[in-house]
Amino acid sequence: MYKNLAETIKGIIDVRTVSEERKTILQPLIDYVQRKANSGADINLNFICTHNSRRSHFAQVWAQVVSAYFNIPNVHCYSGGTEETALFPKVAETLTNQGFTIFKIAETDNPVYAIKYKDNALPIIGFSKKYDSPFNPASAFVAIMTCSQADGGCPFIAGAEKRIPITFEDPKISDGTPEQAQVYAERSLQIATEMCYVFSMIKS
Repeated sequence: MYKNLAETIKGIIDVRTVSEERKTILQPLIDYVQRKANSGADINLNFICTHNSRRSHFAQVWAQVVSAYFNIPNVHCYSGGTEETALFPKVAETLTNQGFTIFKIAETDNPVYAIKYKDNALPIIGFSKKYDSPFNPASAFVAIMTCSQADGGCPFIAGAEKRIPITFEDPKISDGTPEQAQVYAERSLQIATEMCYVFSMIKS
């Protein structure tokens, strides 16, 4: 794992910062992952928000990396939206600042990013898509709703074994303000910390 990224993770590994309220919200995901791990099955996590541009990508990337950090096998993380837009550039910039290596592999209105956390691991592919895109699993996955708008506006996720709302405040509220970089960094680290908590609780 890249040194700067490992340092970022070491800085958030103290999961005592996760409140009891948030632990209760995260418990269904812990239970789902543990059941899958116990059976040796693939653990397919699809993080879903409205535009698949910010929170769902942060969650997808951090869950994939943190599962590797804690040596939890067979974890495959995806993201999607109720509509397709584009990965917001500040997300890639924030993750780069936190230790990832990111480069575009397709330059379009909806760019495709390769997000690497170590040299010899397959990159995480980041781009905006609908949750039921052919890129994502069609069955045997958990739908993790990262925004209340998507959770309320999308009552049925075809193929999902389970649906778990784990919502985060949208960093978009800071766009165009002097606080934007700080807000995006804080939201990314909050999501990273909570994913650390989830995967640190999984017993092999």
